[in-house]
Amino acid sequence: VRVLHLKENIASLAQLLASTNHGGFPVVCRPEPGHAEVFQGTIKRLELCMLLENEHIFEPETNDEAFSSSDPLSYEKIRVEKLPNLSRLSMLLNRYATDPRYQQLFINLEPYINTSAMSVQAHFSLQRTYIIFRTLGLRHLTVVDPQNRVVGVITRKDLMPFPLEERLRLQLAPQ
Repeated sequence: VRVLHLKENIASLAQLLASTNHGGFPVVCRPEPGHAEVFQGTIKRLELCMLLENEHIFEPETNDEAFSSSDPLSYEKIRVEKLPNLSRLSMLLNRYATDPRYQQLFINLEPYINTSAMSVQAHFSLQRTYIIFRTLGLRHLTVVDPQNRVVGVITRKDLMPFPLEERLRLQLAPQ
């Protein structure tokens, strides 16, 4: 599972977006030093791309968890149905991933994540998961363990009838 942190490095984020085609990512944080990272919410790929087009919200790394935080972008600025300029985004991702100064810059994702994102426990009923997907029109669903640590993501593709039946048949077949 590819997860993001509330405070994410720009170069790492650019590499992740360039190397995957995932539509959304779980966001995690460590509530206290020494504790495991726990699920906080999700953020969509399109929203991340729109955030990366606004360099003025990047900040240098700080020792504390607090950001000096410029004003967050408005919902209207990051909420899009489709990226306006794919070639510009590719150029930006390449620059962010290769230019060393972006290794020291971070973005605060906290104002932009969906903190009310659905999640299910690892041993949640497959039938109920399918119903949740169909009823709520979800694209992805985060799977967590009893300590709320991310252990997986279920997508609509995972719940397509034929691949699902094949995986179940292989799981239930005697070893």
